[in-house]
Amino acid sequence: MVWTVGLGLWGLSRGNSVWRDEAATWQVARRPTGDIWHLLGQVDAVHGLYYLLMHALFTCFGPGTTTLRLPSVLAVAVAAGCVTVIGQRLAGNCAGLGAGLALGLLPAVQFHLQEGRPYALVMAGVAVSTLLLVVLLERPAPWWWAAYGVTVLLSGLLNWLALLVLVAHAVTLCWTRATRGTWARWTLAATGALAGTAPLILFSRGQSEQISWIPPLTWHMLIGPAILLAIGTLGALLDRPRPGSPSLASIGLPLLAVPLLALTGISLIKPLFLDRYILFGQLGLTLLIGTALARATAATAPRFPRTSRLILPLALLSALAALLPYSLAKRSPESRVDDVLSAADRVHHLKHPGDAVLFIPSARRDTALVSPDAFRGLRDIALTKSPVTSGTLKGVEAEPSSLTATIPHCTRILLVTDAPGVAKRDSAHRDKAKRAALRRYFTPVADETVRGRRVTVYERLPDPRPRPNP
Repeated sequence: MVWTVGLGLWGLSRGNSVWRDEAATWQVARRPTGDIWHLLGQVDAVHGLYYLLMHALFTCFGPGTTTLRLPSVLAVAVAAGCVTVIGQRLAGNCAGLGAGLALGLLPAVQFHLQEGRPYALVMAGVAVSTLLLVVLLERPAPWWWAAYGVTVLLSGLLNWLALLVLVAHAVTLCWTRATRGTWARWTLAATGALAGTAPLILFSRGQSEQISWIPPLTWHMLIGPAILLAIGTLGALLDRPRPGSPSLASIGLPLLAVPLLALTGISLIKPLFLDRYILFGQLGLTLLIGTALARATAATAPRFPRTSRLILPLALLSALAALLPYSLAKRSPESRVDDVLSAADRVHHLKHPGDAVLFIPSARRDTALVSPDAFRGLRDIALTKSPVTSGTLKGVEAEPSSLTATIPHCTRILLVTDAPGVAKRDSAHRDKAKRAALRRYFTPVADETVRGRRVTVYERLPDPRPRPNP
């Protein structure tokens, strides 16, 4: 756990940068509780519990990159502790320590280790529930079954796709030939978790438009997961479980494979394949890595006892060295698509009193919502209803005809949009109207691109007659 916290604190601020996904957490967490509930009725209900948690932390400790990301660091540390204990109980100290130390180094985990989003917390909940299942398979106790059900429920409330862990655990029960009594108690706990999460699942389905941007599943999207499955399968083959007893293979392989295969199947019907939704499957991979390290140590010990003690530290140092370029890259501001704070800083330096501001697309208003001081004195001429009032993430903007009539009356306009390398073609009619009016009545006098965002200053043409609109 100490090792994982150290990895998480290393470069935690990422050069004081915050990207668009984290900006959603930041701006929602700063709203009053009543306004958060209003938002959840319109959008993002699936993240409601996480937003309320972050609201409490922002209220207690103030907004900042540390408050935003430290929960994820601590969550991954808890997960690392859990896989260590699981490995130790089922395969010895070497397997447990290897699994625990490996978790924070896995590339997917390194990305979310310092991310102000709920996926690391989901992984921690799945890790705790898996540890409870291992304990219960060895020593059943009614109260621990209740704790298991509550942990799965909380994980599901953070992201209901975490309930796929129940399918993985069912495979584990089959693998270990669980007794009827164990099956009955597990079924009761699982049913309680499903029942508690069902209202969220049903309600959030009405907000499915929010994830309409996810692309359809293609074969090249499965190359990385296929490699992970191959590595995990190799680790499972190296395990030597006792018949009818839980083992790292019976715990780890279902945890890795089942959520991945299930999400792939779902995505064939509705595009939903994002690896962060099943980040908790990395727990299975790290348990199987621990298995491989333990088997290598055991095979070396009889003939080379001193060398066998070096396998774990050498493997750790080798992995750390091999992944160092990746680790450094993921702790830099350029590791994400964009940076909200850098764009806000450029607005602060480029603005003049009385200037207007436009956002293309309207979601780029998150720049102002995260850093309102940088936009103080600017008029958001497209906004008709604020995000807080409308219960949305980006507010409600005027109709294209209204924008076309309003924009020409401004003297200077600051446009905040995406950098050319990441910008998508304008699709909304109002965004096309904004661009057309700017081209027709204004000329750019300053243009700065920084960390994935672009801030352009437009001044009105001195000739009162508009230029032809191409």
